[in-house]
Amino acid sequence: MKKVLRWFILGVTLFFLGKALKDNWLEVSSIHIDAAGWASLVVATGVTLLAHTWAAWIWTWVLQELNQSVSSPQFIQVYLKTNIAKYLPGNVWHYYGRILAAKNANVSVGGATLSVLLEPLLMATAALIIVVLFGSQLAVNNTNLVIQILQIVSLFVVLGALHPWVLNLLIRFLYRLKNKKSDPENQSISSLSIERYPLRPLLGELVFLGLRGTGFILTMYALGSLKLSQIPLLLGAFSFAWVLGLVVPGAPGGLGVFEATAIGILQHRFPAALVISAIALYRLISIFAEIAGAVFASLDESLAS
Repeated sequence: MKKVLRWFILGVTLFFLGKALKDNWLEVSSIHIDAAGWASLVVATGVTLLAHTWAAWIWTWVLQELNQSVSSPQFIQVYLKTNIAKYLPGNVWHYYGRILAAKNANVSVGGATLSVLLEPLLMATAALIIVVLFGSQLAVNNTNLVIQILQIVSLFVVLGALHPWVLNLLIRFLYRLKNKKSDPENQSISSLSIERYPLRPLLGELVFLGLRGTGFILTMYALGSLKLSQIPLLLGAFSFAWVLGLVVPGAPGGLGVFEATAIGILQHRFPAALVISAIALYRLISIFAEIAGAVFASLDESLAS
């Protein structure tokens, strides 16, 4: 059923994207990027690379919240080198690579595993905070109040899920689940405990989403003019589309789901051709920034050894 669901979601999103591109192809092909636009795209790429590097640093904070002693430069390298693996089928291989690298660096398996579970939860919470703050314009027709209520309820749910009491319950559940097998590494889970609310990593993820959203806004600006009053809408729309790409199954790296959601939200507020072009271009920028991050991390590792 999971495979069927993944293929169904992928098929629907690809159909939607293909139809949107077909309906607006003439307008898309007529878009021209001037020198200032190319400069904006270069800055967008740099900001996106900075965002991924910042996310790598936050991962070390999450490990420290779990009382794991880690070398920040080393684990930032690990994060950046494994980041591109999220586009592989299954959308879990970047997590697997980080757990394996952390284990080889003498971090407990339980701590490494819990860190890669907490990181997307923190990211989703940060995205929902931005949506609640800046996403009041996302709804259409008369559904604004309903959308806002759902956003606030979802935010409180994930904020509650980050409470140490809930997280420690999860740790004990994982320990009982793994303790069915006679594996001495299971003791690493039983010894874990979160002593305080992970506020610092959560604030860090807010900065991460702000940087990612800035990269997207700069991409939109490179293709067409924007008003200052449109920035909150773009930031809220980006965060909503991004978090859906994070949580919807069958979308490695949010590929397809992010694009379809962003187009669905923004095509009624901006020219459709501008939205489609900017979203496609931003995906390329994001992938390029992730590849560049992996290359720079590998070079830095080689020079340090």
